[in-house]
Amino acid sequence: MGEILRDRTSLSLPFLATISLGLQSHCMMSDPHATHRGILMVLSAPSGAGKTSLCQAAVNEIPNLTHSTSYTTRPPRSSEDHGRDYHFVDADTFHDMVRAGEFLEWARVHGNLYGTARRVIEEIQARGSDVILDVDAEGAQKLMAQPALNAVFVFVVTPTFAELVTRLTGRGSDAAEEIERRLTQAKKEIAQFAKYHYLLVNDDFQRALQDLMAIFRAERCSVRRVDRHWIQTEFLGS
Repeated sequence: MGEILRDRTSLSLPFLATISLGLQSHCMMSDPHATHRGILMVLSAPSGAGKTSLCQAAVNEIPNLTHSTSYTTRPPRSSEDHGRDYHFVDADTFHDMVRAGEFLEWARVHGNLYGTARRVIEEIQARGSDVILDVDAEGAQKLMAQPALNAVFVFVVTPTFAELVTRLTGRGSDAAEEIERRLTQAKKEIAQFAKYHYLLVNDDFQRALQDLMAIFRAERCSVRRVDRHWIQTEFLGS
């Protein structure tokens, strides 16, 4: 898929978003007043591959898409905002949420806790909006074990391991020991790529974003999401 889109980089993102909106309305709704349960798309990647940036950019370009913000006990980086990048909470608050069953998934990653709020995902989907979620590989595995979610899983990688090293060191926010630990974990996560539906190579950000938008357009027209009752009554006469 990536190779096909490389020949179409002259298409503007607003133009692609317009196509996406048209496909959504024709492929997922039986009539202008119909509603559907939104798609849950899960992006996972080794630290530094750019999954969070892709999620945030996708929301600005794809109609009817919401980025679900995860909870974490990790301290915010200087460029991060509470509620936009993560919901930053203390460990006691996080554990209270775990005991109350408020997380769809949660995991300890690089010494910090991360979790996806169940209520937030359900509310977004119930109103017919699609959801894009970025989680670590362990969190993605837990979501894969819940087939009722009918989620789409995308794994994001850099074009080379050397590029991943460059991005992690270039952030300037982690000590050398922490970077080494993240790189070791990255190899374990990348080894699980075949469990995902799509592999997205983030070599050029705008091109990767176009690829992600193409995945959304395809999923919105997937046969498994078609209103079968509409097909039956509208075209087959019963």
